[in-house]
Amino acid sequence: MTTVLAAAVTAVAGCGSVSEQAPVDDLRPMAAPKQAAAAPGAVAAAPAAPAVPAGHYMIKRGDTLYSIALEHGADYREVAQWNKLEDPTKISVGQVIRVAPPEGQPSVRVGAARGSASLEARPLEGAAAAEQGRGDGSTKTTPLALRLPYSVDNLALLSKGEPSAGAPAIAPAAPKPVALAPAEPAKPEPAKPAAAGRDPESIDFVWPARGSVLAGYTESGSKGVDIGGKPGDAVVAAAAGQVLYTGTGIRGFGKLIVIRHENGFSSVYAHNREILVKEGQTVSRGQRIAELGDTDADRPKLHFEIRKSGKPVDPARYLPVERPS
Repeated sequence: MTTVLAAAVTAVAGCGSVSEQAPVDDLRPMAAPKQAAAAPGAVAAAPAAPAVPAGHYMIKRGDTLYSIALEHGADYREVAQWNKLEDPTKISVGQVIRVAPPEGQPSVRVGAARGSASLEARPLEGAAAAEQGRGDGSTKTTPLALRLPYSVDNLALLSKGEPSAGAPAIAPAAPKPVALAPAEPAKPEPAKPAAAGRDPESIDFVWPARGSVLAGYTESGSKGVDIGGKPGDAVVAAAAGQVLYTGTGIRGFGKLIVIRHENGFSSVYAHNREILVKEGQTVSRGQRIAELGDTDADRPKLHFEIRKSGKPVDPARYLPVERPS
């Protein structure tokens, strides 16, 4: 019993003693900490989306080639050509396509033809030159035309259309010059009223329909104006241009017309009942292009937009203040 108690006391004493040693600096390089394992069910962070080059666009869900072209102010046929797309409907999400013309290949511009070449004067050749003169560029000088003195014989010859023997041809007397009154300078036409803040690059737009405005332009909502009316009311081109698109390929617009104008402008006419123009057709300002309708809309109306370089702008900055009666 005494031996067992002594052993227990010795064990307790050994556990209570702590040896104090000098601190040791560990100069070995530290290993990189191991990355913590991902928790079950955790979603890895998606890689950053690749940068899209200038003049290109990455296709998103719900896009069509028609809507992409409309958003960038281009002709969908040109976009298909730039990207060598034989079928405009075969595009995929994530695909990057060109939406601006390649360098050295400008897109079609709509505008009046302007000739800048100078005119070159050339001498006439052949028979035409012989009629005009000697063929060396000089003017015709023969035969000479002289007046005959008045006589009964000469009058008789003239009435028969036969000149007298040896007499030169008779030229009619030159008409006396008539004094003209100086023309009055044209009076300048009064300037058309325009909305405040009008874009200096604007072209002459007119209202495309005669109905009342149901909704105006807002940055976060409607990108144009809604004009009410009856089915079949006339819809006219707001400005001269070329028809870029007609059809129903853009969701929410119904039967749609898009017209391209000068200075990078285009106009959009949606919810038509009937379309009266064709793609590629040139139209004049005020020309009837459609019948007002309610396709893909809750009531008969025209949704009208003005776009600059493909981006919607407030039509109030471009349309006349006076509405058509």
